[in-house]
Amino acid sequence: MKLLMLHNRYRLSGGEDKVVQAEKSLLEANGHNVILLEENNLNIVNIWDTLAAAGGAIYSLASKHRVQAEITRFSPEIVHVHNFFPLLSPAVYDACYSAGVPVIQTLHNYRLACPKAMPFRDGKICEDCIGKLIPWSSVVHGCYRNSHLQSSVVAAMTTWHRLTGTWHQRVNGYIVLTQFQKEKMIQAGLPAEKIYIKPNFVFHPNTVEFNSRRDDYLLFVGRLSEEKGVSVLIDAYIHNNISTPLKIVGDGPIRQLLQKQVQRAGYANLIEFLGYQDKSTVMELMKKAKFLVLPSIWYEGFPLTIVEAFASSLPVLVSKLGSMAEIVEDQVSGLHFEAGNSQDLAAKIQWAINHPEFMNNCGNNARFMYESRYSSAVNYKQLMSIYRQFI
Repeated sequence: MKLLMLHNRYRLSGGEDKVVQAEKSLLEANGHNVILLEENNLNIVNIWDTLAAAGGAIYSLASKHRVQAEITRFSPEIVHVHNFFPLLSPAVYDACYSAGVPVIQTLHNYRLACPKAMPFRDGKICEDCIGKLIPWSSVVHGCYRNSHLQSSVVAAMTTWHRLTGTWHQRVNGYIVLTQFQKEKMIQAGLPAEKIYIKPNFVFHPNTVEFNSRRDDYLLFVGRLSEEKGVSVLIDAYIHNNISTPLKIVGDGPIRQLLQKQVQRAGYANLIEFLGYQDKSTVMELMKKAKFLVLPSIWYEGFPLTIVEAFASSLPVLVSKLGSMAEIVEDQVSGLHFEAGNSQDLAAKIQWAINHPEFMNNCGNNARFMYESRYSSAVNYKQLMSIYRQFI
């Protein structure tokens, strides 16, 4: 099969970029001919680039012509779009439509429902724009990059293509990552019959069995930003006298603030900030941790960290919120706690520490879930089943 993949990379490489590379590798490993056509936000270097990108985000003729030329040269059987924003733009759909090539769009975030791409504002969940023809609230609050102007551009893009029927008529199928996300995208106005659920996956061929003799520490892996809820985890430690060491892996805009909070409370010897670590180091940490904690306070898409933990037979404690509560089954592959509630989180952490055999079973269940739901082999079958419906 010949496939053309389209993706707009971010300035800072994140989970979406990793998923695109993993799917490309997966398809190539199974004998498919894949071309990845990318744009990169690093190319936006000055004010003129920013202005050009803003206009092109609504409709980029240059991107349309580029994709048309690649379709003519390569003759793909299907086009898979991962991220079109901002440099590719929805114009790529027209290029596919005019060439008679079916197009699939993976929704890695909530961009078509929320101009910010994450329904989160002022420290809490925000659904003001979901389902609205014109997402005025995002413009009023400057949700995208704290800019009223840039927010208005994104709002214009989503509104224009909703009015002209792009989302309904130019895309053959959408891939979402969870049932929760599907429900939100239907609420946003996408056609339910075009939405297919296919989760993310990770390559992890080595079996890692969970056992209660793991090292004595808990683990957080992720971006250190407000929506990730790391401050909730730190509060759980400080105000509830948790004595098990915590290792925090990742970097982000509030790292220094969190470190100062830990130092002021006298917990620097118990809570360790490891900064950014490569994947091999993260996987080694997961193999030895008691369990992973993800205290996010927003609707996560599909954290690869959870799948990596499952592949390592590592149980996960997550906020009972959105997709996380769907991926991690309470008392099966981990535990749920009330989002944003440090007291409840502390209680669940202490309970898990005091019940090692139960958590042992959760770890083994997590590995089974990885094998049966989130392995590369399972994901390949799901992806091909979607493709074949349109080829």
